[in-house]
Amino acid sequence: MKKGFKILAIESSCDETSCAIVVDGRTCLSNIVSSQIDIHTRFGGVVPEVASRNHVTAIDNVVKLALEKANCTLNDIDAVAVTYGAGLIGSLLVGVSYAKGLSYVTKKPLIAVNHIYGHIAGNYLSYPKLEPPFVCLIVSGGHTAIVKVEDYNNHIVIGNTLDDAVGECFDKVARVLGLGYPGGPKVSKLAESGNANIQFVKPNDTLGYNFSFSGKKTAVINYVHKLEQAGKPIPKEDICASFENWIVDELVEKTIKACKDSGYNKVVVAGGVSANRRLREELNKKANQNGILCFVPAMEYCTDNAAMIGSAAYYAYRDGEGVADMSLAPKPNLSLQDFKYYTK
Repeated sequence: MKKGFKILAIESSCDETSCAIVVDGRTCLSNIVSSQIDIHTRFGGVVPEVASRNHVTAIDNVVKLALEKANCTLNDIDAVAVTYGAGLIGSLLVGVSYAKGLSYVTKKPLIAVNHIYGHIAGNYLSYPKLEPPFVCLIVSGGHTAIVKVEDYNNHIVIGNTLDDAVGECFDKVARVLGLGYPGGPKVSKLAESGNANIQFVKPNDTLGYNFSFSGKKTAVINYVHKLEQAGKPIPKEDICASFENWIVDELVEKTIKACKDSGYNKVVVAGGVSANRRLREELNKKANQNGILCFVPAMEYCTDNAAMIGSAAYYAYRDGEGVADMSLAPKPNLSLQDFKYYTK
C-alpha cells in the first residue's frame, strides 16, 4: 500500500452518526460525530426507529464536514470503510447504504469493519507507536470481553460475559436509581462523592476470565428495593461508589491476570466504558505495579466514532481482509467471537 493511504470511514451502529478521514491507520485528519443523546434522553434509552431516522438526516452533512475539515475531496480518498455490525439494524443500514453509494460512485474499494475491531483500533490513533501483541479489555454497552490481540487481524477471545455487558449493567443500575440516560456517566459522577461502604452479596467467582453481571445488577436492585420497602432513604452516592468499585475491581483483576498469564507486557482498554475514570486509574495503577504498560484511548476514541473504524479498516485492507462489494448487508448480531473481517 502506498504511503498516505486515506480512508473515509463511516460509523452508524447505534445513535452516533460519524465520519472520519484517517491516513495510514494512525493519523486522524477529521472525526465528525453527530450525537443523538439529547434526543433519546427523553425516552430513557435509544429508540431504534428514532435513531435510524436521525442517521438519515445527519449523515450527508457529517460526511461533508469530515471532508472539509480534512481539506480533502472524494478524489483524494483511496477507500471507503463502514461499520457493518454489530449494532441496530436500521442504524447500520443507513451507514452501509451510504458507504456503498460512495464506493460505487467514486469507484473506490469498500471495506467492511466489525465494530469491536474498531474500538480496539482506536488505541492505534491514541498511541501511534502501539503495536500488537497485547491483551485488550473490551468494555461497552453491548460487549465485555478479554481478548488476546496477537496481531492486527488476529484476535483470540479468552474471556467473555455470560449475560449482560458492563455498560448494560451500569445503565440498569442508573435506571433503578432514577438517574436517567445515559446511565454510565451518571453513576460514575455520583460515585465521585460517595463512600464505597456497602457490601453487596458477592457470589463465589469460578468463571475464570469470564464475567457475569446479571447477579451484580440484581444485588443492587434488591438492595434499593429493600430500603424503599422499609421507608429508608436511598444513599445514591454510596450505592454508585460501591457498585462501581465492585465492577472495576473485577475487570482490572481479571485483565491483569490474563496479561500476566499470556506473557505479554501490554494491556489495552477499548469501548465506551473505557471513559470511566476509576477504571482508567485502577488499571493503570495495577499495571504499573506488575510491570505492565497500560494504554487507554483518548476520550474522543472511547465512544462510537468513525476514526476508529478507519484505523481498523486500514490494517484489514493492508492484509487483504474486509473488501466488500455492493452485496454488503448489515449484520446486527455479528458475534464478538467472530473477529474475522467480512467475507462474501
